[in-house]
Amino acid sequence: MKRRSKDTCIMISGESGAGKTEASKYIMQYIAAITNPSQRAEIERVKNMLLKSNCVLEAFGNAKTNRNDNSSRFGKYMDINFDFKGDPIGGHINNYLLEKLLQGGSEQLLHSLQLQKSLSSYNYIHVGAQLKSSINDAAEFKVVADAMKVIGFKPEEIQTVYKILAAILHLGNLKFIVDGDTPLIENGKVVSVIADLLSTKTDIVEKTLLSRTVATGRDVIDKQHTEQEASYGRDAFAKAIYERLFCWIVSRINDIIEVKNYDTTIHGKNTVIGVLDIYGFEIFDNNSFEQFCINYCNEKLQQLFIQLVLKQEQEEYQREGIPWKHIDYFNNQIIVDLVEQQHKGIIAILDDACMNVGKVTDGMFLEALNNKLGKHGHFSSRKTCASDKILEFDRDFRIRHYAGDVVYSAIGFIDKNKDTLFQDFKRLMYNSSNPVLKNMWPEGKLSITEVTKRPLTAATLFKNSMIALVDNLASKEPYYVRCIKPNDKKSPQIFDDERCRHQVEYLGLLENVRVRRAGFAFRQTYEKFLHRYKMISEFTWPNHDLPSDKEAVKKLIEQCGFQDDVAYGKTKIFIRTPRTLFTLEELRARMLVRIVLFLQKVWRGTLARMRYKRTKAALTIIRYYRRYKVKSYIHEVARRFHGVKNMRDYGKHVKWPTPPKVLRRFEEALQSIFNRWRASQLIKTIPASDLPQVRAKVAAMEMLKGQRADLGLQRAWEGNYLASKPDTPQTSGTFVPVANELKRKDKYMNILFSCHVRKVNRFSKVEDRAIFVTDRHLYKMDPTKQYKVMKTIPLYNVSVCQI
Repeated sequence: MKRRSKDTCIMISGESGAGKTEASKYIMQYIAAITNPSQRAEIERVKNMLLKSNCVLEAFGNAKTNRNDNSSRFGKYMDINFDFKGDPIGGHINNYLLEKLLQGGSEQLLHSLQLQKSLSSYNYIHVGAQLKSSINDAAEFKVVADAMKVIGFKPEEIQTVYKILAAILHLGNLKFIVDGDTPLIENGKVVSVIADLLSTKTDIVEKTLLSRTVATGRDVIDKQHTEQEASYGRDAFAKAIYERLFCWIVSRINDIIEVKNYDTTIHGKNTVIGVLDIYGFEIFDNNSFEQFCINYCNEKLQQLFIQLVLKQEQEEYQREGIPWKHIDYFNNQIIVDLVEQQHKGIIAILDDACMNVGKVTDGMFLEALNNKLGKHGHFSSRKTCASDKILEFDRDFRIRHYAGDVVYSAIGFIDKNKDTLFQDFKRLMYNSSNPVLKNMWPEGKLSITEVTKRPLTAATLFKNSMIALVDNLASKEPYYVRCIKPNDKKSPQIFDDERCRHQVEYLGLLENVRVRRAGFAFRQTYEKFLHRYKMISEFTWPNHDLPSDKEAVKKLIEQCGFQDDVAYGKTKIFIRTPRTLFTLEELRARMLVRIVLFLQKVWRGTLARMRYKRTKAALTIIRYYRRYKVKSYIHEVARRFHGVKNMRDYGKHVKWPTPPKVLRRFEEALQSIFNRWRASQLIKTIPASDLPQVRAKVAAMEMLKGQRADLGLQRAWEGNYLASKPDTPQTSGTFVPVANELKRKDKYMNILFSCHVRKVNRFSKVEDRAIFVTDRHLYKMDPTKQYKVMKTIPLYNVSVCQI
């Protein structure tokens, strides 16, 4: 599957008890063992659920027979989905023809379901209680219960399953009697138990078991059952419940394990391995409708084997022009046609009998078989072969199957094919308060007056499912597992030569070996062969220049020295021995290592070149961006300082734009040049007579630079310093009320100046004072006494004030 990315299927065949179910388990375990080497949690979860689903389906779909302790009473086909790496990601299960139960549970569970421990207490399974079994029921029950939890069944769903099984066992114990014309249930207490287990009402269950509702036009009447009809309805109801339960379990498992949200564009191609584990060919002392369907299924699968292996392979050799001597084999298509042919086959005759108006008996069905198939070479009955005393009149007929002759009893064929279940039972289950039970019976919502289409018969449904199964298998590449049963005594130490020889013959293994031995182990079209192995030869790698793919394949094979072990067809190459194929695979594996190293080298070089180009492009972008930022800055400076010579302050108020990082030193130099130019412009406005004084001040400033922290040149003129909180935070709160009081008293308009000063007298004594100048007076104050006014001088009397 991984090598060719092609869907495959594994068909396991053999008689009942030959080991098909065990073989399917080994296949599942093998797949689980070799996949997911990286131990991904999700893959492990899927694998675990796929394995656990086997034991759950076995518990509900297998039964003990006189030939097999664990006989599959249903057919199972499981598709396992794999991702592109070959790890399982999900699956899907199809089931076929379940033959229509609780043992091993704890005492507490059995008590809650009102069941007894002994199997012999229940009519449906008391026969099995008399047979010895190698199965440990208690251990197997625990395994199944744990598996259902692992798969994802909810606790309430598991409990519902137990209740349904218990209800079926109790149904089998119901006994009917007739009082006059009125049917009655002898053990009525069991009805209340069944009603409780099925979450319905006791009176409705009792009414449904004893009568049925019939619609005649618009009228609806209740028709009482006879004792025989009541027993038939009870058994049909029990079988239908079990079948619905089994199909629901399969559906729930599919909902959980199916692949969801798988996108091939993201996750790669999804491939499939199908595993078919289906009932084997059966010959019992009393063979009925179920054995007829099972053996028909085996005929269909044998026909598929004949078509794919024996017939198509030989036809392919002839079609491709490969020298070949035809090998004869028995083609069982004649038996398949005997069963399923339209209008003439046994199934068609059985359906016609079931659809006839009036009472149709099994004897009438057998008579129809005699009339239409009496001359068929693989059909016989006592009427067509009067000397055969093994066959009973009006009861038995024989079919010569590929595996041997089987005598079928026609008794029960009509009823089992109709598979009739009164509509009352469906409505009973649909109206159950248990949601799981309700969902199993969706057709129960139809009222009795609603006309429904006649359902297909059991045989037709089975035939359609077999045709669909064969079509599905034919679309995949098949692999076969043939199981041989060594003896009929279920003993591991007895090998019955005659018994095994018979199985080898009817399975067609002898013809298969002859075809394989005389034929070729492998064949492939030239195009696909080249696609896989062209790296082996220098003439075909990476592409050949020969006239055709066939010539290229010949060149490749000759270079490897395998020309004596192959044959060339018109469109395919045929390789006789597997050894040649294995050698080609080894050569391919060796070359793949070199190819991978070469691809890694090329890819690394490509990545390096891509990184270099990206880096170069980034540097180019950065360079052009920096150039753009520089130009933008220069243009912005030119725009802001345009006409600066005509401004009153020569551009002092103009804000410089933020330079890019690369131009910060350039900005400093440019600002220095601008400041020098502005200074020169200001100096031009100073009169020549004041220039010596300005030069002296500049010289003084240069001399004092670094000597005092603040020369006052950087301070803005405040005037009223005593009222300024930043300058005198500790006194501003005291001075302001005094200043307001003086304003009220002396009526001044503006404060011109205020500050702290120090007075030095002729004795060099220093005292703190405060000067407060308004537009009317000059005040001398004492700051140590809350700015008490010491002296007031009118401003017009002051000519000079030096501080």
